[in-house]
Amino acid sequence: MRHLIITGLTAIAMASPVAADDTTLKMATIAPSLGAAISMATFANVVNDNLDGVEIEVSGGGAATLHMMEVARGNLDMSMTSPVVYNLMSAGKAMYAKQADAPELAKNLQLMMWYPYGAYHFAVRADSDIELLDDIEGASVFLGPQGGGAYNAAKGWIEATTGMVPGEDYDAIKANWQTGFQAFMDGKIDVYVNGCLDPCGQFIQFTETEEVRFLAPESHEGEAVDKYLGKWRYRAEVPAGLYAGQKNDSAVMSFDTAVGIGVRADLDEETVYLMTKTFWDNIEQVTSDAPWAKALDIEFAASKRGLIELHPGAARYYKEVGVLD
Repeated sequence: MRHLIITGLTAIAMASPVAADDTTLKMATIAPSLGAAISMATFANVVNDNLDGVEIEVSGGGAATLHMMEVARGNLDMSMTSPVVYNLMSAGKAMYAKQADAPELAKNLQLMMWYPYGAYHFAVRADSDIELLDDIEGASVFLGPQGGGAYNAAKGWIEATTGMVPGEDYDAIKANWQTGFQAFMDGKIDVYVNGCLDPCGQFIQFTETEEVRFLAPESHEGEAVDKYLGKWRYRAEVPAGLYAGQKNDSAVMSFDTAVGIGVRADLDEETVYLMTKTFWDNIEQVTSDAPWAKALDIEFAASKRGLIELHPGAARYYKEVGVLD
């Protein structure tokens, strides 16, 4: 990927498809250094490189849970979404319980594509006496920014597999993505959690000077775990040998989920169709030099997950190529 934040239209080949009118769209992502944000910025780069008449401007930072509301209000055009978080928004529950307009706003948020968030990595220094997720009692842990989807997902996995909850059994520190990672780099916290498609930039950086070990729970089976995973999360392994300083002898079990590019339902069908087509028609531009991008799959992208509906423009493309009936 050449750029992370796109602020202008890049050079475009003469054979590029053309949107009807020049269109500038606003996309918001979570912290730019995170894998899910890189995936979204990559989508924007491919569209900007190959589609005449459309410019996607990407800004990084903030919570996807809030970005989704702003897309639905028409203040943004695209943001990250997920099956679990969209379902909560449409029901006005959890982080949306105090947002009276969330269920109505959810009707103006649709989907362009899903992609894997990446397995959640529960990381400690290799010399830590924490060897299993069950050993974090009394530890300081960065789960993600409090109130965000990643925080709630990591917290839920720990509770489902170990029975431990923050504030009682371990200390979940308050920090944003940048300061949480820096605290781990500086040795100020015991456990750092990040979901990402390997290889992750944070762990590449960390293992340049330190050794890391990823934690699995003693058991990832049972009714509580199955209930937590539900329909939209799934078990996923973090393999051994991913990073030079990784000290796991074998793969460790964690979990993953789908996240997606949400789009305004009232964005015109042709523009969304052309953006979707342009990305998938030029996917080799990504996978040729980004190992993590091999996890992108068009059937996964178009699959039904949760209550959110595909935007008609995206659905039109997926039907055209035969991955949607």
